[in-house]
Amino acid sequence: MEKLYTMSNINPAIEASWKHVLQHEFDSEYFAALKSKLVEEKKQYVVYPPGQQIFAAFDYTPFDAVKVVILGQDPYHGAGQANGLCFSVATGIKKPPSLENIFKEINSDLGIPIPVIGNLEKWAKQGVLLLNASLTVRANTPNAHQEFGWQKFTDAVIRNLSEHKTGIVFLLWGKFAQGKESLIDTSKHHLLKAAHPSPFSAYSGFMGCKHFSKTNEILTSMGKSPIDWSVD
Repeated sequence: MEKLYTMSNINPAIEASWKHVLQHEFDSEYFAALKSKLVEEKKQYVVYPPGQQIFAAFDYTPFDAVKVVILGQDPYHGAGQANGLCFSVATGIKKPPSLENIFKEINSDLGIPIPVIGNLEKWAKQGVLLLNASLTVRANTPNAHQEFGWQKFTDAVIRNLSEHKTGIVFLLWGKFAQGKESLIDTSKHHLLKAAHPSPFSAYSGFMGCKHFSKTNEILTSMGKSPIDWSVD
């Protein structure tokens, strides 16, 4: 059985601190409906990421460990790509163009060599919550699960972080991510905004944004350890 359905009919398997923070969401009618939709979807279609990786962002980055949030929109929809962390792909999978541009900007900003792999688990383990607004997608069909209820869930994630923590650096790339600004208390947290790293927009404000060095400057100013943005 996949991890999503092993705990009970109510609760998915998710890191303990997040389970506590999000219990109200897991007990809600909309989340029960979301799970039902996902079960039916899997009877007809291939769904990414694999069930045991749907909540990987939370498993790698416990609630109390979150220092930075990067917000994506949708998991990758190609075979073997999505691993539950936004913009990240499993080791051995070709890096998508947006991720290539992220690494180019890190190279320009910090001089870190462009890595061979595209797996961002190393970032997540340092406190970078790599959160997609939707946590699943139908194979080869972007945004197929946009209306499932995931965005209500991930909006609750952002609101809980905003309310119960201070000093998080939110990286909002592109109009979709920037639309989540209203969920964040900007008197307590730091927002860095730029164009999306997609090839369609990267050279309209993402390249040259220096968000990676700026994030580390903010973290250091608060007495927090900076992020090692290298991957391999």
